[in-house]
Amino acid sequence: MKKRLMILLMVVLALPAVLRADERNEKCPLMVSEDVDEEQLIEYEGVKVYFCCQQCRKVWNRNQKYIIKASLELLPQFEGMEEKLGLGKVELLLQRYCPVHPGHLVTPDSPSVEHGGVTVYFWDEEAKETWAKDPAGWAKRAAERLPQLKKRVEKR
Repeated sequence: MKKRLMILLMVVLALPAVLRADERNEKCPLMVSEDVDEEQLIEYEGVKVYFCCQQCRKVWNRNQKYIIKASLELLPQFEGMEEKLGLGKVELLLQRYCPVHPGHLVTPDSPSVEHGGVTVYFWDEEAKETWAKDPAGWAKRAAERLPQLKKRVEKR
């Protein structure tokens, strides 16, 4: 009887992992509006993560935990693993997306510049160069994607 109970307990505890294994992301966790490419995948902590392109896979390799926490709604396969992955220790930026490419997630490792006394992050160096041609214009056009600028103004 004890043996059966122990087996049943092991099955019940393993069930969430089995159910999660069938889940997968349909959208790229970095270029959040893009559908994934079946060939662009990485396995992380025993879980498959799909991307839209090789560039996103490279960005992923620099900051996996940050990307999981920032895009958890797009990564159902990590639901319930927050504690195991230590996501509570990951601090998200105020800014979530690139001001030049609105559907592209930024991370603390993304290229950045100082603007108005705060750091503004970009998807890539090309976006940073585009910003540099008209920083005031881009700041105005992308104000909703730059909460750190608003927060700075509120502090005054």
